[in-house]
Amino acid sequence: MKLTIKETKIICSNPTNPYNAYFAWPTVARLQDGRLAMVASGFRRRHICPFGKVVLCLSDDEGQTWSRPTVVMDTPLDDRDAGILPFGERSVIITSFNNTKETQRYWNTVQHDPFVKDWDDPYVGGYLDVLDGGNAEKAYLGSTFIISHDGAKTFGDIQRIPVTCPHGPTLMNDGSILYVGRYFDGNHPDRRANWLAAYRVFPDGSFEKLGEIPDIPGHESHEPHAVVLEDGRILVHIRVQGQGFFTTYQSESADGGRSFTQPRQLLDDFGGAPAHLLKLRDGTLISTYGYRLPPYGIKVMVSLDGGETWDVGHDLFTEGPHDDLGYPASVELENGDILTVFYARQEQTGPASIMQTVWRMDKI
Repeated sequence: MKLTIKETKIICSNPTNPYNAYFAWPTVARLQDGRLAMVASGFRRRHICPFGKVVLCLSDDEGQTWSRPTVVMDTPLDDRDAGILPFGERSVIITSFNNTKETQRYWNTVQHDPFVKDWDDPYVGGYLDVLDGGNAEKAYLGSTFIISHDGAKTFGDIQRIPVTCPHGPTLMNDGSILYVGRYFDGNHPDRRANWLAAYRVFPDGSFEKLGEIPDIPGHESHEPHAVVLEDGRILVHIRVQGQGFFTTYQSESADGGRSFTQPRQLLDDFGGAPAHLLKLRDGTLISTYGYRLPPYGIKVMVSLDGGETWDVGHDLFTEGPHDDLGYPASVELENGDILTVFYARQEQTGPASIMQTVWRMDKI
């Protein structure tokens, strides 16, 4: 493969106000009317804070320009990773998740980041003090989603589902919605730290459990993303981590998500994660992922044989000044180029922004 980077730029940022400057964890998709839609968590204080909101940006010129971010989901809690999936004739599902009030309070006092000058932030602490944590968590805590049936113009009420993943669900070949994620419902009797499960989501927001992905002994499994091949097989790329271990594994299902193979490692022990899978029009599979060793950046792996083998480690971006970056997601443009969105800082002591790179892949 020969990769050509055509353009890299910032598409969503707000660096002038430290209280709503941080944007991260994006996903991009093409809506049914041809526009591109990018969702992310934005207007944040920092990586973990209670002020996160899910925002939506639109482009009607193949990513050359984008609208300003519009808030589409804002619970009293910390709305994080944003996924998006168009389905049906005009419907769109947007996903997120959030943390408890006490988790946000903990990270307000112990984490160090050169961007944030005062870690025991009285603004954050004051908000958490007056937040009705019990009622807010009862109503909103967990993995959340909203659904639009008018092309992302309006959305229904916030709903919840037991699993979460950064880039949200994927479409099955019959048009139904498959959501593969990690359990994020603390009240569920079967919850385990490393349990990944597949659910089918119906257009009204109801859902049913399909199956589970086996655990990986000795490591933590997080943040999967799935793609469905033409023969119906489901491939899932999984963030797997531990002490000195941060990489991507693959699991597969041949029965519609009811059972999955034991995950196998695709990258080196610190090869990068989490990944986003995309099937191109010609059947080629790409999986983009973050790389958190110097030089910090975004990489892509390519498969020409339906995920049996992968050509790994191609660089899409290598200029990150900080390891707080990643979560790329891609969409194929009309001219065959690929647009990949991700988040990164512009300076080590600055907030994160949403960026995009437009690139082309040629077989040689």
